[in-house]
Amino acid sequence: MNWSQLKTILWLRWRLTRNQWTRSQGLAAVLAAIIAASALVLGGACFVGGLLAGIFGLAQAQPVVVWGVWLGVTLAFLLSWLIGLLQELQRSESIDLQRLMHLPVGLGQMFVINYLASHLAFSILVAVPAMMGLALGLAISRGPAMLLLAPLALGMVSMITAWTYCLRGWLAGLMSNPRRRRSVIMAIVLGFILLGQAPNLYFNVFRPSNPPATAATSPPTQPRRNTPRPGGQAKLDQLRPLQKFIPPLWLPLGAQELAEGHALPALLGALGCFAIGALGLRLAYLGTLRLYRGESGGRTKVPTQSAPSPTPASALGKARTRFLELRLPGVPEQGAALALATFRSWLRAPEVKVAWGASILVPLIVGSSILFRANLKLPEAAKPFIATGAVVFSIFMLVQFFGNQFGFDRDGFRALILSPADRRHILLGKNLACLPVGAGFGLVLLLLVSLRLHLSPLVFIPALFQLAAVLLLAGLGGNLLSILVPYRVQQGTLKPTKMPGLAMLVLMLCHMLFPLAMVPVFVPPLADFLWQAAGWPNAVPVNLILSVTLAALVSLGYWQALGPLARLLQRRETRILAVVTVEVE
Repeated sequence: MNWSQLKTILWLRWRLTRNQWTRSQGLAAVLAAIIAASALVLGGACFVGGLLAGIFGLAQAQPVVVWGVWLGVTLAFLLSWLIGLLQELQRSESIDLQRLMHLPVGLGQMFVINYLASHLAFSILVAVPAMMGLALGLAISRGPAMLLLAPLALGMVSMITAWTYCLRGWLAGLMSNPRRRRSVIMAIVLGFILLGQAPNLYFNVFRPSNPPATAATSPPTQPRRNTPRPGGQAKLDQLRPLQKFIPPLWLPLGAQELAEGHALPALLGALGCFAIGALGLRLAYLGTLRLYRGESGGRTKVPTQSAPSPTPASALGKARTRFLELRLPGVPEQGAALALATFRSWLRAPEVKVAWGASILVPLIVGSSILFRANLKLPEAAKPFIATGAVVFSIFMLVQFFGNQFGFDRDGFRALILSPADRRHILLGKNLACLPVGAGFGLVLLLLVSLRLHLSPLVFIPALFQLAAVLLLAGLGGNLLSILVPYRVQQGTLKPTKMPGLAMLVLMLCHMLFPLAMVPVFVPPLADFLWQAAGWPNAVPVNLILSVTLAALVSLGYWQALGPLARLLQRRETRILAVVTVEVE
């Protein structure tokens, strides 16, 4: 190991971190300090809690109880790591190896530093102190042999993080091929969403809800607490032999063996975990070298083909430009051209596809788990509110997308401010580009709700006007947010963008205040409910009349606000350009 190079690398990492702290002034610095202090306090509290639990809670406990406690800690860590796995895969390298490939330095040291920096995750900051405290507490109360749980726990954590790091490198190599990049990103995000919601879908949608047969046959005098539960005990008995073949579960198995006085399984488990983790790190390092040397399978052979004839080429060019030559009725030519160009660019951007895919999957999963239950019984008066809620919820998932319309343009925003187009037409074109996504998602969810609840036309048609009102309100608020607090979105990779502190705070407030902004949309179904509760004639479609009126008023307000927002955009367009075109270090 070259200590001078290692010292230089550590100094470089510290200098980069110091530059980031220096540039993060004001609210961003305060938020970073609060998050860092909270992480330290939470880690210390977990260590103290684990220490007290080991000393007082498990001092005289049976070995099976010790096994159960460590099993719960292990599963909690794995679950939290799985939840944050997508963010871990998106994390950029602490030190970019590609920029140092031309220097005569050892890349292995920088690789190890990047791997150690990847441990700065919430799940590790909470789980590792809790495990160390629990192991120390058990050593105090049950004997020093329980200290073997500390290397066993560290080995389990290092094994998980090493193979996660290997997975991140493999994905980076896989996405080096531009033809596969969009599909890979979409598959990863959607796969994690479906994997996380699989238990919810199984228990609430697919699994039949049969009432327990013993509830009606059991005598009423028999206490519930004395009823045996052989099913759960049988599952635990089946899990214990299998955990020998599941490396992450070697930790609770070693804890049980140590409680029974056998230290060899814990020692072998620690060695096995470190060995498996070292294998994952070795594969990750080799994959990283292949990626930066250009040896990964990211290049494809360009097929040779004969030159096409002039006629097919002209027909092909006409077919490719046909979409951008469309004319939207009633829309100015500049606004229509910008809307079509923006929509076409979004269709080719993987980060936009990820946002759209997550926005349609989450409402479908949540809605299906609530609406498609076998024992769903809803009163007729609640159906209009559910239809309106479905419309609002579908747009709620796109708030982050509506509120940063210029952040996806990046360097292309320079073409907008240099163009002679009216700024009103620019805002109108951006909102029209969002229209197919928002209206499409809202219609899909509204159709599912209508089919499941058998909504009448007097409920479905007002919901369509409410969807139009919600889209106009989202476009109006999105224009204001896009002008005041824009932020850059990294292009086409899993690398996240470091948002300014003010933009992050405003985005959080918008998500929290979104239900309050949507209160006017619930006025028509509420007025219809009060009309019917008062016993007035049902022949008057109160919900429909008020929904049409609301959509008309919001349309008028949107059109009147385009002028002031356009002037605000013209005053701040240079600031927006500086934000969306400059990459944050």
